[in-house]
Amino acid sequence: MSIYDNLGITIAINANGPATRLSGGIMRSEVSAAMADASRHCVDIAELQAAASRIIANVTGAEAGYVASGASACLLLATAACITGLDPSRMARLPDTKGLKNEVIMIRSQRNFYDHAVRSAGVTIIEVGLPDRYSGAGVRDAEDWEIEAAITERTAAIFYVADTHSRPPLTDITRLAKVRGIPVIVDAAAQLPPQSNLRRFIDEDADLVAFSGGKVIGGPQASGILCGRKDLIMTAALQHLDFDIFWDMWQPPVTLIDKSRMIGVPQHGIGRPCKVGKEEIVGLLTALQLFVEEGDDARHARWKSHMNVVADGLSDINEIEITRLGYESSSNVPTLDIKLHYSSANAAMLINILQSLTIPIHVDPMYRDKNRIGINPICLNPEHLPVVIQSIRDAITTQRA
Repeated sequence: MSIYDNLGITIAINANGPATRLSGGIMRSEVSAAMADASRHCVDIAELQAAASRIIANVTGAEAGYVASGASACLLLATAACITGLDPSRMARLPDTKGLKNEVIMIRSQRNFYDHAVRSAGVTIIEVGLPDRYSGAGVRDAEDWEIEAAITERTAAIFYVADTHSRPPLTDITRLAKVRGIPVIVDAAAQLPPQSNLRRFIDEDADLVAFSGGKVIGGPQASGILCGRKDLIMTAALQHLDFDIFWDMWQPPVTLIDKSRMIGVPQHGIGRPCKVGKEEIVGLLTALQLFVEEGDDARHARWKSHMNVVADGLSDINEIEITRLGYESSSNVPTLDIKLHYSSANAAMLINILQSLTIPIHVDPMYRDKNRIGINPICLNPEHLPVVIQSIRDAITTQRA
């Protein structure tokens, strides 16, 4: 019996990947044990965040790091830091940004639902570029001169969503941003693997970078990493931590917050709702260590082995076509793309059948309109694989009938 049985919740098998709506991934036992150990003691959270900063800085090559309740929370904190600097009166005003730097430049083709976290700080997103390459009208996207032309005295930051298809290259953005003294925030929430991306965006001169802690890193779902310039991480911390304390009692670790630079203790900041507990911080740091120790090659081989088991278990079904994707390089997550060819094939219906089973199976529905389903290994354990195989076989038989 699990805790979910006691709550009357059905445990599902997640072959879709670490989506938040499916409760994220499955943590390794070492991570769970570290969180349980952390829960049995009390510590000063600022001291724990200072330790996290040191570890994250070592892994990412950044000056400092911080843990919040997810990559989205980190983006809110990053934006707030760029608006207010170390001025506690400005911190107290957010999201009222009247008279402050309250614009963030963003490439139109990179707009997505998650930039709501940026807007939540009180800024207006200034879009630049026309993504002709996506509309099919041409080959162009935003260009350097368009971004530079959008910079004004109201510009707080440039927001860049990292992806293999993002244009212009990040280095072009950071080069012109440095000249104009504008910080660059990078959303790298899902940019692992490869492991080298933990350092890549800092190496390319980004000022702040956000990663999800609950995806490939394998930490708690409610955790995220923010890394970058020490002064901006300090400002982010000042808008996140609990400051229900008197000035003379406030002795934060100088490696995280330099009290000598402050005119007073800030009020609870706009990031206060993004609180992260000691358990999440310790769990994320443990998962990050394990992630780095395993390495891309071993991780890719483990995932690929799982996908091969599923592919082989379905290989005798003549009316489906299985394509192995991401197998060539350990910089990718190996997945399966399954196309349905039988006369009654309807991927959306098949997905619903799988989700309605006694043990629900969640697969990737991204290309259901093309009669394809996807299988992702990140949240699959070896004991899940025979269940996934048999469930897909049974669902196809049911749909044929």
